[in-house]
Amino acid sequence: MSLLKVRDYLRKRGLDDRIMVFDVSSATVRDASLALNCKEEEIVKTLSFLVDDRPILIAIAGDYKIDNSKFKNEFHVKAKMIPSLHVLELIGHEVGGVCPFGVNDGVKIYLDISLKRLKVVYPAAGSSNSAVKLTLEEFEKISNFDKWIDVGKKI
Repeated sequence: MSLLKVRDYLRKRGLDDRIMVFDVSSATVRDASLALNCKEEEIVKTLSFLVDDRPILIAIAGDYKIDNSKFKNEFHVKAKMIPSLHVLELIGHEVGGVCPFGVNDGVKIYLDISLKRLKVVYPAAGSSNSAVKLTLEEFEKISNFDKWIDVGKKI
């Protein structure tokens, strides 16, 4: 169902032909980089958090993780990921397929500056066996994000 929401979202932007569906999992950075034959840093991890009981998404490069002190400085609360059982309900996609496309209304989206060094990125496309290839400029243009933030640190 989420894959269809993402396909519709990207179709409206003329990019649905970029979606790739695999016979193998692409739910983790490693799995996705193997399925796509790309560098792990090019995989976009879209992580879901609760901030003041509201869901947010942070898109970050695959070779980065959330720095808890930077997160607290940005959002003024401790980083609290959404429990996996509630991600579909709050975000609109299941864990492994979360992306900033076709999400529930009211979900704020942030892009981590770790992505700025990349030319091409591969976010998920709504399922644990899909991705979409985009230039960073395309990703930025269509992700409907609130702002660029600096909450990551290299793994």
